[in-house]
Amino acid sequence: MSRGLGDVYKRQLLVDKPLLRMIAGPVIISVIITALRLTGELLGWSGEWFSKATGGIVPSGWTWLVGITWLPVLFGPWFARALQRAGEEAPSSLKVLGLALAGAALALVGLRTLVPVVSEHFPHFLIVVWAVGAVAAALQVLGWPALFRVLLAYGLASRLVVVLVMLLAMWGDWGTHYDYVGMPAQFQMPLVPRFLWLAFFPQLVFWTAFTVLLGSLSAGVFLVVSRLAVGGRTSGA
Repeated sequence: MSRGLGDVYKRQLLVDKPLLRMIAGPVIISVIITALRLTGELLGWSGEWFSKATGGIVPSGWTWLVGITWLPVLFGPWFARALQRAGEEAPSSLKVLGLALAGAALALVGLRTLVPVVSEHFPHFLIVVWAVGAVAAALQVLGWPALFRVLLAYGLASRLVVVLVMLLAMWGDWGTHYDYVGMPAQFQMPLVPRFLWLAFFPQLVFWTAFTVLLGSLSAGVFLVVSRLAVGGRTSGA
């Protein structure tokens, strides 16, 4: 029995090592960008690029470029290609793309439908936001489980860094978007509930889910285009 468990743990370790190597580069890039954004805000660099205003999903200005929210657009195809090189092919490129589009549609409709109904109950309505994002992201495991796992690992790792930065910023009142400077009174809670409601759960649930969903969408587009390109070269030959 113990030998069987040992074999399971050994196989798990062998699986995890390639995963960690796969996400290491993207996580390092994410950490560097997060550090750059924090430095720019603390030192008062150009507000056009380092705005302290708390944003949302929809980008505004150029500040979003100095952030990690958009990076899954690049890392989705990156991870898809890395998995292919490791011998892990997607079951169906159309399925990956289709489920990503379905997840995006579910998130959009769910948020637009449910949030207005519960938005008066702050901060508890955030649970609805997190749940919608989590369900939309969870759909992606049906498309390409290996890609889902890599995106989830990357999302959690990169967002954990943001969580730590937000904790320190809230604790020290740094006056950055990481501690919600200039936000309405309802955002000004004691440290622990403020951190849990506005940093810990949003980052590790909603924004990780967003990472999985956006990465799956960009990977799906990459896979479909790649298949079409290969088909075109084959027919041309």
